Amino acid sequence: MPGDFELTTDELRVVARYVAETAAEVLPLFEAACPDDPRPRLALDAAWEFVGGARRTKLQRVTSLDAHRAAAEAPSESVRLAARSAGDAAAAAYLHPLASADQVGHILRAAANVARIAEIEASGDPGAALVSLDRAVARAGPELIGVLARYPSAPVGKNRVAELMKMLDARLRGELKGR
Repeated sequence: MPGDFELTTDELRVVARYVAETAAEVLPLFEAACPDDPRPRLALDAAWEFVGGARRTKLQRVTSLDAHRAAAEAPSESVRLAARSAGDAAAAAYLHPLASADQVGHILRAAANVARIAEIEASGDPGAALVSLDRAVARAGPELIGVLARYPSAPVGKNRVAELMKMLDARLRGELKGR
C-alpha cells in the first residue's frame, strides 16, 4: 500500500503480535459475559494467523468488524473494551503507512483499553491503569517502538481510553529517546 513511509509485512506482524497479546489478556472477560458470541475470539484467531505467517486477507477485516459489532452489543464498558481490543488485533494487519495520528490507535488503543479495564475492575483506581500501562511498555520491543515513531503522537482525546493511549504513546516515545 502506498503511503507516507514504508511499512513492511514483518513490521505489521510485530504490531499485530503486540495488539493480539494485549487483547488476549482481556478476551476471557468478554467470553465470560457473552459465552455464546464467538466474534471477538474469531478476530483474535485471525490476528494470530497473520502473526504466524499467513497472508493478510479479508478474514482479518471481516472478523475485526464483527468483533467491533459484538462490542456495540456488550453489557458493560469492560466487556465492550475487551471485544474492541480483539477487533483491533485483527485490524492491526491493515495498519496504514500514513503520517496520521489516528493510525496510532491501531497500535496502542488495545493496550489503553486493557488499562481502562484494569481501572474499572479496581473500582476506578487510576493506579491500576498505570500498572497495566507499565506492562504494555515492558511488552513493547524496539521494533514496535520504531514503527510507532514513524507516526505523529497520539491525538488528545475526550475519553479515558484516549487519555490512557496518549500516556502510553508518550512513555513509549520516551523509551526510544532513552536508548
